Amino acid sequence: YSAPLYVNAEFENGETGEIKSQTVFMGDFPLQTPHGTFIIGGTERVIVSQLVRSPGVYFDRQQDRNSDKEVFGAKIIPSRGAWLEFEIDKKDQPQVRVDRKRKQSAIVFLMAIGMTKQEIREAFQDYPLVLDALDNTKLQTQDEALKDMYSKIRPADTATPEAGKNLLDSFYFNTKRYDLARVGRYKINRKLGLETDMNDRSLSREDIIATIKYLVTLHDGKATFPGKRNGEDVELRVDVDDIDHFGNRRIRQVGELIQNQLRTGLSRMERVVRERMTTQDAEAITPQSLINIRPVNATIKEFFGTSQLSQFMDQNNPLSGVTNKRRLSALGPGGLSRDRASMEVRDVHPSHFGRMCPIESPEGPNIGLIGSLATFGRVNPFGFIETPYRKVVNGHVTDEVEYMTADRDLDHVIAQANQELDENNNFVHSDALARVGEEEAVDVPVSQVDYMDVSPRQMTSLGASLIPFLEHDEGHRALMGTNMQRQAVPLIESERPLVGTGSEWRAANDSGDVIKADKDGVVTYVSADMIRVMNDDGTTSSYKLAKFQRSNQTTCYNQRPLIHDGERVEAGSVLADGPAIQKGELALGKNLLIAFMPWNGYNYEDAVIISQRLVQDDTLSSIHIEEYEIDARETKLGAEEITRDLPNVGEDAVANLDERGIIRIGAEVEAGDILVGKVTPKGETELTPEERLLRAIFGEKSREVRDTSLRVPHGETGTVIGIKEITREDAEEDGDELPNGVNQMIRVYIAQHRKITVGDKLSGRHGNKGCISRILPEEDMPFLADGTPVDIMLNPLGVPSRMNLGQVLELHLGWIAHCGWDISLDPNMEAEWKKLIPQGAEKAEPNTPVATPVFDGVKPDVLKGLLSTTLPNRDGDRLVGPDGKATLYDGRTGEPFFRPISVG
Repeated sequence: YSAPLYVNAEFENGETGEIKSQTVFMGDFPLQTPHGTFIIGGTERVIVSQLVRSPGVYFDRQQDRNSDKEVFGAKIIPSRGAWLEFEIDKKDQPQVRVDRKRKQSAIVFLMAIGMTKQEIREAFQDYPLVLDALDNTKLQTQDEALKDMYSKIRPADTATPEAGKNLLDSFYFNTKRYDLARVGRYKINRKLGLETDMNDRSLSREDIIATIKYLVTLHDGKATFPGKRNGEDVELRVDVDDIDHFGNRRIRQVGELIQNQLRTGLSRMERVVRERMTTQDAEAITPQSLINIRPVNATIKEFFGTSQLSQFMDQNNPLSGVTNKRRLSALGPGGLSRDRASMEVRDVHPSHFGRMCPIESPEGPNIGLIGSLATFGRVNPFGFIETPYRKVVNGHVTDEVEYMTADRDLDHVIAQANQELDENNNFVHSDALARVGEEEAVDVPVSQVDYMDVSPRQMTSLGASLIPFLEHDEGHRALMGTNMQRQAVPLIESERPLVGTGSEWRAANDSGDVIKADKDGVVTYVSADMIRVMNDDGTTSSYKLAKFQRSNQTTCYNQRPLIHDGERVEAGSVLADGPAIQKGELALGKNLLIAFMPWNGYNYEDAVIISQRLVQDDTLSSIHIEEYEIDARETKLGAEEITRDLPNVGEDAVANLDERGIIRIGAEVEAGDILVGKVTPKGETELTPEERLLRAIFGEKSREVRDTSLRVPHGETGTVIGIKEITREDAEEDGDELPNGVNQMIRVYIAQHRKITVGDKLSGRHGNKGCISRILPEEDMPFLADGTPVDIMLNPLGVPSRMNLGQVLELHLGWIAHCGWDISLDPNMEAEWKKLIPQGAEKAEPNTPVATPVFDGVKPDVLKGLLSTTLPNRDGDRLVGPDGKATLYDGRTGEPFFRPISVG
């Protein structure tokens, strides 16, 4: 999981001119797995992408504290190096601030970087504010200006022109210390209308002059600023920048984060190399003897092991894994900190549309600082997030898709994705709802529209796009629903949702937990842990399945084959399901029969009552796998030993151990049972003469040992499903590394079968969570007219105040999907709702899965219509009426309840 890095190093002797070159080993670098994770010390980790402020030039306006005047400022922020800030103060004087120190005149700064008064006058001839300041400046030469600058930046030292020049050079004009990066150069060129070469990453005189000109233009309240774009003269819009805009925030991905770590490591190494060059004999020096790779390795190791952005991969279920990799964090080194982040930074911004999800974010102190990439968002080479739009030409929507960054959105009129189109892809109506700039959406004539969203789920993240009827849920509840889907435990038997959104297949496929065929072919062999496919091109592909492995979150990671011997498969088709996946679709939970009704106060305040059936049939049971580890070390008093022969332990306690002292696979264990027997030598105590005599006669045998066996911790039970044993000899053969002083290491895996119990948390996809308060026998649960008992009773009061009506609509649609439907059962053939039914969906068999995509789902009138046309059961009855309610009967008395109840 890591690869060695070698560098060709050359050492040149300056006096003799001889060059020694040598290949130098630079340490092992972690490699990325095909699923975008890293394996560090045996565990899978994810490096989260970081959202940071992009380098570039930023303009802002602030109210002056004492007067009512506005103060305008400009900051040039590099990727690394000192900031340069300009401002026009309340007296209309242009000021500069070097490296966050005291303010001083911008004219002095221009003279210090080598402009004469005449050059300044020519450069700013149309800017009277600068010329006035120039006339008021007493200094005449560059040397005077440098001394003046130096005395203000470093007041303690004596000011000389040389010192001033060195200081400015080291701040802004030394490429080692100052780097705008390509993205900074791009942002400066775009903002100021310059055409500097993209590879020129240092600050130039032109940049500084243009910045001051733009600042003065902004101060004077003019609307446009002359600049160049793509070789043409253009008038640029003059405006202050919003630092929370996604055109000004970029993403640092794994590569860049590691690069920054490597840079610090190499600069530390450079110091060591310089030191060694001075101390060693010039003749004897080789590159290997100079280079010490420890600082480089240490920084890399520290980054992967302890950085805030290197996270233990969330492997609870396939969705949590994908979401973890798509996460965007504003925290971490070089980012914000929780305490300092303001409300503005955390807020949803119009430019998030299609780039970062407005819903998925943690509750608590990190809200708004950690987000999730939107469904179709992608990161461009500069690190800005782009989102796709369809091009519109004269009211005709083409199939051409264009990706745009946030700063380009402003210049276009963009229609929403579910605007009605005819069969030729022209707009049906003369007006379309569109976004113009960053204002509220407005109706505009279709002739003005130049782009259109590609899909209604474009603005949400993968997690949020899995919530059906999301458009009927309140934001906070949708946030909880999205976050709780990632906490779903994979069940023993997965069941895909009857009511989905159409994103389930994609989510499961991209999670990397399903096995897909590489090429077209025919299956030749299938077993529980291996699939072989004979490909059409004559090669054979073998796919290994993971069986009952432990995930990072101790859930059970198991893959099951879906295909049969002799079956034909296409490239990319699913061969095996992973955890919480059924037939290649994400299946986080179960389809259960629910009634919204109170029951003797047992579902007060979000408590939930479930049926005993869910416990008996293992409907909601899951498997958890724990790993226990023990090692036998060398101690000062001799080696520890793994053995079955333990002091003061009865035979029944070691009954399940084999002759080596290790538990057998398949043994049922509970708290306190011995898993691996181990004895440690005890310290020598003062011996009595009798003991000394015995020791002399019988030799070493009576040495004292104490029992240090590995036992099952308190509260844990389960079945032993696997044992891994590594000894020194094995480790040397396989190239594994055992820590120093360890002779043998043993890991025991114990699987635990957990049934659902009182106190467990149950949740829907709409943030409707609750704690199980009672498990009722099946015969006591309320039942429908045909005797079907419900599985769960939820409190109806959990809906109105929380405004997550999606759960009620999901309930009705779930019942429709469960029963099947046929719209011809409704005598009114001309009903409006029938026109909204897609072609081919006029009728369906019972238990047909349906999809209602987010923001483009089933309309309530269609639900009403379908409820009145569900297929009757075998007695010819419809148990649930057109209003979605049914008469329920009390399981204890058999009496009907007072009113009809929503069931589904």
